[in-house]
Amino acid sequence: MEYRVLILGSGGREYAIGLHLLKDSRIKTLFFAPGNGATQRLGQNIDFINVDQLIKEIQKREINFVIIGAENFIADGVSDALRLAGIKVFAPSQKAGKLESSKAFMKDFVTRYNIPTARYVQTDNLDVAKAFLQTLKSPYVIKADGLCAGKGVVIVEDIDEAFKTVEKFLSGEAFGQSGKRVVIEEFMDGFELSVFAICDGEDFILLPACQDHKRLLDGDMGPNTGGMGAYAPSPLCDDKLMEKIKTRLIAPTLAGMKNEDNPFLGVLFAGVMVRQLGDEFEPYLLEYNVRFGDPECEVLMPLLKTPLIDICEAVLRGELSKLKVDFHNKSAMAVVVATKEYPYNKPIAQKISFKDYDGSLGHFVFAGVENKEGVLFASGGRVLLSIGVAKDLKTAHYNAYKLLESIEFDGMHYRNDIGYRALK
Repeated sequence: MEYRVLILGSGGREYAIGLHLLKDSRIKTLFFAPGNGATQRLGQNIDFINVDQLIKEIQKREINFVIIGAENFIADGVSDALRLAGIKVFAPSQKAGKLESSKAFMKDFVTRYNIPTARYVQTDNLDVAKAFLQTLKSPYVIKADGLCAGKGVVIVEDIDEAFKTVEKFLSGEAFGQSGKRVVIEEFMDGFELSVFAICDGEDFILLPACQDHKRLLDGDMGPNTGGMGAYAPSPLCDDKLMEKIKTRLIAPTLAGMKNEDNPFLGVLFAGVMVRQLGDEFEPYLLEYNVRFGDPECEVLMPLLKTPLIDICEAVLRGELSKLKVDFHNKSAMAVVVATKEYPYNKPIAQKISFKDYDGSLGHFVFAGVENKEGVLFASGGRVLLSIGVAKDLKTAHYNAYKLLESIEFDGMHYRNDIGYRALK
């Protein structure tokens, strides 16, 4: 079968998915909606105003498979609308997508099924929030209930600052409607992992464990961002720990969703906090997302040996258990290059200069870029990612940073310590 594939989204994740798909000779044409200034080098960008127009564009261009990359399309019910129109789409339903679009729903759900997670309260009442905060020790974790493009989590040290933060959330000042209900959690010490399960409602397969770096600055300092880099597989996650994540977090979630007549089909992304309790490492669920992570997707795609389209088809047929999924025996590291204004303000577009580079080291993935007469300009907060791929993590780290010597634009910023936990 030949495929004409549409990828919904506009960031590095969608670009990385496109790069992977183009290695498959069955993929005849790629489309991106809306895409970015670089995705049009991989395929065709499609502009659309609403889902009805999107469906017409899909039908007009004879697109026969859609992969949703960005979470807002799932939260807005686009996957359901496409399915009703008879279009094959790889993404969960809007109802199942509440595992990400509502942190309150997610926390209540996992509590019902005894999935380990931090002690919490979810509320839209300021007095209830303040009372719960006073039962916790510093630091304080405050989350907006709705989608905030990866920026809806604030960790503060001072109780008065925590009160003020909650007030900004609930008033709508911080994140608009998405923040008018909050989840306040007990802070947990440990290290974080990103674990992805591809699910068909009944069965699932786990991808190599990743580690993301959320903070803006070296040493995990500065504000939270959408992610400043990632690597996979993580040596911090051995077989024993992965088995605990599988049996204590992922499996009961899938069973619970099915039990509540809300089966999950697509990518289930578990943000996991690993705590050391005595001699044992124990996983706790921080949050769920319902799509590939960004920047984790950018390091998973180079490691995936089995064609992604075969995995997507197996999910839609409910036959994931029949598919053998293989990975390359390599490591990958992504270093995010952002603008100096990120994550606070939108930048003035800056021309990106490229020098010759050694393609054997890895490749670039483009996100916040504009294309002006064939020239790329840095126009978004996270501009591009340098992806190093090698036989081991140390070499992948070297390759990713070596590639960065080949690009330049005014105000470019990146962390110098991606992968430091594993490499030390």
